[in-house]
Amino acid sequence: MSRQRIVIGISGASGFQYGLKALELVRPLGLETHLVISKGAEMTRSLETDISREEVLQKADVVHAIGNLGASIASGSFESVGMLIAPCSMRTLSAVANSLSDNLLTRAADVALKERRRLVLMVRETPLTLSHIRNMELVTQMGGILFPPVPAMYQRPTSIDEIITHSVARALDLFGLKVPRLRRWGEPELPAAPSSTLHEVLML
Repeated sequence: MSRQRIVIGISGASGFQYGLKALELVRPLGLETHLVISKGAEMTRSLETDISREEVLQKADVVHAIGNLGASIASGSFESVGMLIAPCSMRTLSAVANSLSDNLLTRAADVALKERRRLVLMVRETPLTLSHIRNMELVTQMGGILFPPVPAMYQRPTSIDEIITHSVARALDLFGLKVPRLRRWGEPELPAAPSSTLHEVLML
């Protein structure tokens, strides 16, 4: 493997922007990104953002079709630092918890677990049913990490983009990937940097 790879999955929960932000934050870190988007995520992209499918795909190094179970990321011999699913729907969580590799996204997640690689699921749903909680327990027992995108209000964010960026950057911490300029508790405040306005974020 000439350079490190990471698999990024975007499933159909509300919060397509989390997956989009993951692609943007990983790019300058030098990793090769492998992207797979569920059919549900395609729907939330069109409902929640103004970004086109083509623009999203251009942010990844390699894009895999959701139905291609013969793709490289479906094999344990494909090396990577692991997989991030952002956001992760309850449907995808259930499939991962029960090893239902019925599409490439859930198969790639299953591969991460069986190969003992890092799997981080930014689960996005409230309130939770008992079934949701039990599925979270199963994934945790198998070595996966549940990482709901909970806003860090102690950072006093001033835009939606800041909230999304902080959540995704903290999820990437779990892969040992350090996003530059991430504000951390107890450390000196970083100099101000240009950021998207609330209007610009909502128009993504």
